[in-house]
Amino acid sequence: MHTNRRFAQLWLDALATELGASAGTITTYTDDLNCYLTWLDENRLGLDEVGLEQMRDYIATLDQRGYAGSTIARRITVVRGLHKFLIAEDLGSHDPTAHLSSMKQPRKLPFVLSVAETEALLETAHTLAADPSVGLYRQAGYARRAALFETLYASGMRISEALSLPSDAAPAGTRMLLVRGKGDKQRLVPLHERAIEALAQWQRLARACSGGAPSPWLFHSVRNGAKALTRQAALLEIKEVAVTAELSSPERVSPHVLRHAFATHMHSGGTDLRVLQELLGHAGIETTQIYTHLDTSRLHQMVRDLHPLNAENIAD
Repeated sequence: MHTNRRFAQLWLDALATELGASAGTITTYTDDLNCYLTWLDENRLGLDEVGLEQMRDYIATLDQRGYAGSTIARRITVVRGLHKFLIAEDLGSHDPTAHLSSMKQPRKLPFVLSVAETEALLETAHTLAADPSVGLYRQAGYARRAALFETLYASGMRISEALSLPSDAAPAGTRMLLVRGKGDKQRLVPLHERAIEALAQWQRLARACSGGAPSPWLFHSVRNGAKALTRQAALLEIKEVAVTAELSSPERVSPHVLRHAFATHMHSGGTDLRVLQELLGHAGIETTQIYTHLDTSRLHQMVRDLHPLNAENIAD
């Protein structure tokens, strides 16, 4: 039904223009809404004709299609947001999700590399970048990897934030980067010496490849400076380095894992949660608190694996 989709688009537009939702959020919400709108079309229902019974039918349909509980919970949250918007704009008379019980999902702890594993990943990237025998363009690509990985681990920024950095974000001698995060909010993040050196090497080799032609991006294609490095390329590259570094679970390594590594290792080292919240660009402290759970999880694992009175560690 055309009206359903028009109302849904009004909400998406409001999220983008009035609430500053990121492009990634809008894309996810669009996918979730399309699932709901398609189901409404199949059942010949208008948005204002949906009641509690129909919502339960929709949830049952999602479950029958094999969606994970977390995905179903997110899709219902999106539907709830749409109906609340319609009521606020006098475009709907009721919220069919109002009496749905919340689908509480167990908090899933993110995958985190140990300090030793992170060091192995970074050292492997640097070793590849230090070999000029592979040719200028390939070495430049390896240097870009090392610079990107060091930047992510030094600052804890999101991969989307790193890939959108302009070319002048890291002038010679800089020790701080100005990052534009979610909701267009800006924050300063630190760089350590190794990240600064890696960025300098990448920029030097990039200029050699382009003949000095400028690029609008800090991380860009080696052969075409006008093209920013993509998330897909960054993911592929870090997995390749993880395999070369012989990490135990290379298939689980991603650029975002370096953000988790930064946060976990900083918190383990004594960084205050409020400071960590600012560095990560979290809107609320609740999100940052996941790293206290990670610390506890790692402590339990260490006790289990290393304590001399653990039955598995007692010699026969």
